[in-house]
Amino acid sequence: MLLLFDIDGTLVQRASREHAVALRQALHNVHGISADTVGPSADRAGRTDGEIARMILMDAGVSVDAIDAHAVDVQDECCRLYAELCPPDLSATVVPGMPELLEWLSDVDGVRLSLVTGNFEPVARIKLRAARLGQWFTPGQGGFGSDSEDRAALPPLARRRAGEADGRGGCSWPRDQTLVIGDTPRDIACARADDLRCVAVTSGPHPAEDLVGAHAVARSSEELRTVLDDLITR
Repeated sequence: MLLLFDIDGTLVQRASREHAVALRQALHNVHGISADTVGPSADRAGRTDGEIARMILMDAGVSVDAIDAHAVDVQDECCRLYAELCPPDLSATVVPGMPELLEWLSDVDGVRLSLVTGNFEPVARIKLRAARLGQWFTPGQGGFGSDSEDRAALPPLARRRAGEADGRGGCSWPRDQTLVIGDTPRDIACARADDLRCVAVTSGPHPAEDLVGAHAVARSSEELRTVLDDLITR
């Protein structure tokens, strides 16, 4: 079973302040805009870093051509800044019970832990390392905001990388053996776009009633363990 975890709101809570500062400063450094004066045009929870950057830039009147031409520059600058800004210890932001859950899953035969997150990959790795969760997620695996602005493109990429790592002869990890675990309707939507099941958690900004499209909803790490145990066993 391949388990694709989201990060913000799922593994950690309220760990995005420095991340947001790094992205805003990167937009200023690359495009010369003050993102602090630009209000969000839509809910950003569950969006990729690249999509959020595009929303801010378009609100500021930056042309699509300029956004596309400098997308990699924004990504690189954001990652550079976040490496400087990220607190050395984010363990206090970890969702209660999540380290124990990941430790248990890592010992379950046939289970592979991976990521599907809107974070640029270097940001994701730095954040998880500071949160003391990075050891459970293998480098070179997962799907990230640095791979695509479209979150729906990330689960197929993560399945392909998992299949390659597992020596499946160029075949992606099977859909019926893959689960997305996240905290927003966009996590659910990206799972459904790849015809995958999704287990939603209420540790992020959305209550259970916003997550009705998920295969199951867990209100705590203990509930999540029960749900995953049932799905893995089946």
